[in-house]
Amino acid sequence: MSSYDVKREVSDQYSLRGRVFHRLREDILNGKYKEHEELKEVAIGEELGVSRTPVREAFRQLELEGLIQIIPNKGAYVTGITAKDVKDIYMIRSSLEGMCARLATEQITPEQLEELEENVYLASFHASKGHMEQMAELDNRFHNILYEACNSKMLENLLQDFHQYVIRIRKKTLSTKERGIASNEEHKAIMEAIKAGKAKEAEKAATLHMENAYDNIVKSGLYDIFEAEDKLSEK
Repeated sequence: MSSYDVKREVSDQYSLRGRVFHRLREDILNGKYKEHEELKEVAIGEELGVSRTPVREAFRQLELEGLIQIIPNKGAYVTGITAKDVKDIYMIRSSLEGMCARLATEQITPEQLEELEENVYLASFHASKGHMEQMAELDNRFHNILYEACNSKMLENLLQDFHQYVIRIRKKTLSTKERGIASNEEHKAIMEAIKAGKAKEAEKAATLHMENAYDNIVKSGLYDIFEAEDKLSEK
C-alpha cells in the first residue's frame, strides 16, 4: 500500500482532504496532468477511493495556490506555473534560502553538518561522472537538510512548498554537467560558511545560489518556453 493510498478509513476529514490535495498537487507538478487539462471529480474520486467531497475541497485549495482554475458550470482546469510565477518563486526563495542558511548556521547539529558535508562530497563525485539523476536527488537532499537545520517549522514548510513548485524545472536545469558542477560548488560555499560559523556569509552564499539558479533558467531558454506557453494560453 502506497503512502498516498487513501482507501483506508480516515476519521479526520481534514487529513483525508490533505492527502487528496497533496496527491493532486504532486501529480500536477510532476506533469501527470497537463496545462488546460480538465480534472474530473468523479474520476479522481474513483482513482483515489474517496467520495467527491474531499476531492472538491482539494480543488478549492489548489485554486487558492493558483494551480487550477474552477470555472462555474464547466469544471476545474489545470493552470500550471507561468513564467512570472517562476520569476517570483526564485525571487522569494533567494531571500528565504538566505534566511534559512543564516539560521542553520546557529542551529545545525553535528549530525546534520556531517550529512551536509557528505552530500557535497557525493555530489562532486557524481557531477564528475555526469550522473545527473543522482545529482538531482542529492541537490534536493542538500536543501532539505538546510530546511531541517534552520529549526523553524514555519520557514521549513514555506521553503518545501516553493521547492516543490519548481522541482521539474530544477531537474531540467541540472541536466548539464557544467551546471551540476557549478551548483555543487555553490552548495560547498554554503556548507563551508555554516561549518565556520559565519552566518552572514552563509546567508549571502545561499542567496547567490538562488540568483544563479534563476539566471541559469533564463540562459537555458526554459524561461522563454514558459513565456511562449503563457502567450498561447491567453489566446
